[in-house]
Parts: sequence; structure tokens; C-alpha cells
Amino acid sequence: MLCIVCSMANCKKLRLKDAALKRLLSVVVVTLLGVLLLIVSLRTNTTPGLSELDEDLSEITDIQSFSEKLNLPKQNEFSIRLAKINQMPPRNRDLYPKLAKDHITIVLYVHNRPQYLQVVVKSLSKVVGISETLLIVSHDGYFEEMNKIVEGIKFCQVKQIFAPYSPHVFPDSFPGVSSNDCKEKDDAGKKHCVGSPDQYGNHRSPRIVSLKHHWWWMMNTVWDGLKETRGHNGHILFIEEDHFIYPNAYRNLQLLVSLKPIKCPDCYAANLAPCDVNLRGEGWDSLIAERMGNVGYAFNWTVWRKIHRKAKEFCFFDDYNWDITMWATVYPSFGSPVYTLRGPRTSAVHFGKCGLHQGQGQTNACIDNGSVNMQVDDIDRVANIRPEWGVHVYDNQPGYKAGFKGWGGWGDDRDRQLCLNFAQMYHSYNTSLSAVTMS
Repeated sequence: MLCIVCSMANCKKLRLKDAALKRLLSVVVVTLLGVLLLIVSLRTNTTPGLSELDEDLSEITDIQSFSEKLNLPKQNEFSIRLAKINQMPPRNRDLYPKLAKDHITIVLYVHNRPQYLQVVVKSLSKVVGISETLLIVSHDGYFEEMNKIVEGIKFCQVKQIFAPYSPHVFPDSFPGVSSNDCKEKDDAGKKHCVGSPDQYGNHRSPRIVSLKHHWWWMMNTVWDGLKETRGHNGHILFIEEDHFIYPNAYRNLQLLVSLKPIKCPDCYAANLAPCDVNLRGEGWDSLIAERMGNVGYAFNWTVWRKIHRKAKEFCFFDDYNWDITMWATVYPSFGSPVYTLRGPRTSAVHFGKCGLHQGQGQTNACIDNGSVNMQVDDIDRVANIRPEWGVHVYDNQPGYKAGFKGWGGWGDDRDRQLCLNFAQMYHSYNTSLSAVTMS
């Protein structure tokens, strides 16, 4: 009888241990699920690095078949991954869940000058109203140091896009360098190489033509491709990695955009800086209407449609600079002067001291002592444009005009066709543009 009692006691203890173990396992499982859900939640508010792209992106548009239909260059794996990242939502939506109703989207286009980028990002962080808007950073290819700087931005919503057809993404094929490409002044017939020279007899340099390719790809993508900006009727501001932005820039731009239909209805755009990058403004009590500049310029979808319709002029003009191409052939084709409206004091400054593909490291940086000491006065910290001001118009300003033949660097038929293809990316194949070929 004693043995039976002892056995029953032992059985009861075992059952209690089993129940406790099951409760412990339940707690562990629930905890692990909670951690996994937290990780997933955090990932939705970050832009993944290239190593983090996984099956979640497999649901996104089949990029490769899309490019094949448009006769774009065959993408490598790297290019496809960049194109998929472009479809990811902006970061920092948890910090800034709503954009201001009248916000002006800012597009910052960058190449590979990290010291420059740090300067412009720091200046943007001090811009009044920056948290109200969306910042889109367009990269000419992928460079880890540039990517890390942008990932560190916390002062507004940020979306990164990467040019998937950048020459920097194709190390051994067009649009990059191909083994059988003609170089410098090679004779294609004698060398049996591929390429057509520019008007000066020089063959393409991939890292130089990337400047114009990136700008044109970016414009088509921002206005017609991205979910966040496609069909946007308002103005969009475009700045570059070597533009220092003053604290009052955004508020001044909002004023210029609101005043433009009244003060200068024929103006195509609004600018934060004078067309002459060496000037800081007149200091008058007057608005200024002048030729459109390339530092801190903003225009709307209507103007973009006019530019897009001139794709052939843009893509066939033999100059690797997008801005000179616009001044010398696109704007003149509009049939009337292309004015922009700005204030009498600059709200943005071009601080770069050297070219696009320089200043990429500590030893060869183009910034004095590795930093920019830009004077910002009290008047530059608040909006300094007055609605009651009149408009002073500059006529017949010096600069590139119709008749200029271009500096060259853009004579290869492949670059011109790729440029035309970018203009078709987000449009029906039945448009008149699709009929434009290299023949």
C-alpha cells in the first residue's frame, strides 16, 4: 500500500513538471514571435542594403522583362537589384507620417563625392520646413560610402533611387566599358572596334557620358515613374551634391512658386540662385526674372512635358553636359525666352571646386581643408522675399544659346539610343516618340 501511494505521488510530480515545461516553452515561443515581428516592423522603415534584399522583393515588378521590352541594355544581377530597390517606399515614415499638403518635393542627384554630399546633407538638415517634405536622392550607380551618408538622414522622409543603367554598374559591357569599344580617336574601320565618334573625332568615355544619362534617367523616373511623384502637378526642386542650401531656401521657394503665376506668368521655373554661379544676388528690393540656372531649380509637370517632347533634341545634341544641352538646344526650341523667377539674394550656392569625377577621397578632395565655411547671415535664416516687390527682367544675358555646337563627348549612337529609350520607359509604345530610331 505504501508503494502505491509513493508511486502516485511521483506521478503527480511528473505531471506538474510537464505542465511547467509546457508553459515555459509557450513563453519562449511567444517571445521569439514578438522579436521576429519587431524585426519585420523595423525593416519596413529602412532602406535595405544590397546584402539585405531577399524574397520580399520577388513580389516587385519583373524588372528584367520590363527592360527587354523597351530594348534597354541587358541587365546584370546588380542592375536588377538596384531597380528593385527603386520601388521600395521612403524611409522615416514612422518619424514623419504625413507630408505637408503644399510640400515641394526635393530631388538631390549625386555621383561619387562623399565629402561634398556630407556638406549638402548637413545644410539640408538646417533648412526650415525640411521635415514637411520628401527628399529623393538619385544615385549615379551604387557607392557604399554615398549610400551610408544618405541612410543616416533622419530629418525628413527619404527615398533613394539608383540609376540601374549607369555605366558604373556595367564594368564589362555597354553602357559601361566593353572590350571591343573604340577608344579616344580610334578609327573603327581599321581597329575593328565598336563606336561612333563625336564631332571632334573622340569616342565615348563611359564615366563622362554618365552625367547626362543620369540626369535624363532621373527626370523621366521622378516625373513619370515613381509612385510618390508620378503625375504630381506641383513644383519639384532639383539640387546637386555640390550645392550648399541656406536655411531659408525652402520657405523662399514656396513664396516664389506662389508668386510666379502673378508676378511672372511667362516664367517656366523658380531658382534659388542666380544663373551666374559666381554671383550671390543683387540685394535689391525686387524679384528677378532671368535665364534658367542650374543651381536649385524647380518647375512643374507642365514644363516637364514640354522638355520631354524635346527628347530627340536632347538625346542627339553632341554635348555630355545636360545643362548645356538644355541651354543650347532644348530651351531655344520652345520658341520664346525661358525665364525663371528668383529672389535678389541667393538661397543656394555652388561650392564645388572641381569636376564630377574628382574629389572622391580624403587625399584628392576638392574642398578646402576638407570642409566648407559658408557664411550664413541672419537674413539667410528666414524667408526674405516680399510679395509686394516688382520684377526686374534681365534680357539678352550671356551664356550658351542656340547655335552653339556643343563640347562633344556624346557622339556614340548607342548613348543616343539609350537616351531615347529612357524617354520611353514609362510611356505607351504607341506614342510618337517610340517611332524615333537611330536610322
